[in-house]
Parts: sequence; structure tokens; C-alpha cells
Amino acid sequence: MTLHPLAEHFASVAGTYERGRPEYAPAVVGALAAELGLGPRAPVLDLAAGTGKLTRALLAGGLDVVAVEPQAPLRELLAERVGAERVREGLAEAIPLADASVDAVTVADAFHWFDQPAALAEIRRVLRPGGGLAVLTTIPDWRGASWAHDLGAAMERARPEHPHFDGPPWQDAVRAAGGWSEPREIRVTTQQPADPEAIVQYLASVSWIAAQPEEERTETLAQLAALISEGETPAELPLHVVIALSALGAGRTRPRR
Repeated sequence: MTLHPLAEHFASVAGTYERGRPEYAPAVVGALAAELGLGPRAPVLDLAAGTGKLTRALLAGGLDVVAVEPQAPLRELLAERVGAERVREGLAEAIPLADASVDAVTVADAFHWFDQPAALAEIRRVLRPGGGLAVLTTIPDWRGASWAHDLGAAMERARPEHPHFDGPPWQDAVRAAGGWSEPREIRVTTQQPADPEAIVQYLASVSWIAAQPEEERTETLAQLAALISEGETPAELPLHVVIALSALGAGRTRPRR
């Protein structure tokens, strides 16, 4: 198996990704653990972990986490932050863990890069009976900033023909795989510090911007940064995290003690 060509570009912006992507609030982990019935020290796999934004939050929430990430530059930053003993090299379609070894699998802003049927088969293999899957999508909400509309329009103009990850929604892939409970979603909204420089770093970590030739990428980011710097940015802005959930079998997972 190989990575999606756009996903490969995250390796070239690993530091930018770490600086620009928001942290996960404790409320996100609390909601996830409650929904999946995870008790203290429950074993969890954070799949396609990147630099470990979610991994760290899961650890801080008292879970016993192993993180799998295929790209070396991201994996190196991940190991620096959570310890090399918790980090594995691997793909979603070939997870380097034993059968029935974890109570839950989390995937943050990455499931759309996977070969979904193959990944779901592997996730099912490493989960214990009744184990759960949580697919997280992070949605920054910049509408409170004066530049939000203009930035959105500029992003649309600059974006090339981007796949928008065509194919069945995650829920359809789960239903098609069989053996999973009906997918459901919850949303956790928190306030995050709104630093204009960090927002530009976030934009620089977007896959299609990272994939641009250097000169074009520099020009794109300069235009976007100018829009932000010329406008007004509140001290805080909302961050929405959508958590899509499913469990092996028809019932919900039971708390593990």
C-alpha cells in the first residue's frame, strides 16, 4: 500500500503542521472516552497520528496510547513528544499491532486518505470484541474574524481541482463493511486562542497548499497572510470537533475498568 499523493506532502511541512494545527481540548477526549466506554489506562491506537496532536490529548486523558504514523518527519516529531516507545511506523491498511490488542482506534483528520475497506478490515482486526472506532474532524470557525469571508473566497480561487476526497462518506464505508454498529456523531465546541500567525501556519499545512511548487506556495500564503493581517482577529475563536463513532457489533461498548 502507498500513501495518497497529497498526503505525502505533510512530510515536507511537519513543523508547520505542529505549529499551526490546533490542540485538542480535554473535553474532546472526555466525550470520546465516555461514548466508547473507555476506562482509565484503556489501550488505544491513534492511527495516522501525524505529530501527535490527538495522541498527547489522549495520554493526558489517562489512556494508554500507541501511535502509528507512516511518514518519518511527522513520526520523529511525534516520538519527541510522546516517547519513541509509543510510536510505530505503519499504514492504516497494514497496522503493526497484534490482533485484538486495543479497546479503541482513533483517526484524526486522516480517514479520507485511507483505502477505506482495507483500513476498516485492519482496524477491526486490532480491536477487541466490542471495541470502538472514533473518526475526528476538526473544523476551525473563523466567522468571528473580519477577514473570514474574504479568506474563504481567496482559498476557493487559489485551490486547484482538489478531489474533496470523492467516494462514499465514512458512514457508508462502515455500513458497507458490515459488523459495525450504526455510525453516529457528536460535536464538541471549544474556544481556542486566535493567533494570526498560527492561522497562517494552519493554512500552510493544508494538503493542497503544501503540494504547490515553492514559488506558488509562497505567493499563496503571502496573499492569505495579508488578508488576515489587514483585518481584525478576536482573541479567541470557536473550534468544532466532530467525532464520528461506531463499535464492533450492534451494541455500544461497555466501560472497561
